Amino acid sequence: MEPEKIVCPVDRTLNLINKKWSIQIIRDMFFGKKHFKEFQEDKPNLSNKVLSNCLKELEENGLIEKRVLNTTPVSTEYHLTEYGKSMNRIVYELAMFTLEDEKNKTYSDETRAALKNTFKETLNIDD
Repeated sequence: MEPEKIVCPVDRTLNLINKKWSIQIIRDMFFGKKHFKEFQEDKPNLSNKVLSNCLKELEENGLIEKRVLNTTPVSTEYHLTEYGKSMNRIVYELAMFTLEDEKNKTYSDETRAALKNTFKETLNIDD
């Protein structure tokens, strides 16, 4: 019997979201975006091909599901799976890494507080 190969859990997680835009797409889904074009709205450098590949990989990794709606014309929506929703803490901590950095002067104190609250509520984070 071969010994079990131990894979670092950080590496495993990063392999799930290793495409350049993956974490931003997951964040967008938490904030209500569902359609292909919505993911590109604030990402001018995100091409259709790259977005399509990223969505496909997120789906293959079980983080999102694709739903084809029986509408005219046919419409497609993307939703986080329960597994994908469990990334809420990761997205939250990424935001807090910047928002809690005292050296970061990007945000006023009021904006910083508002962003913290928005992320906490949207990502359903309990203290």
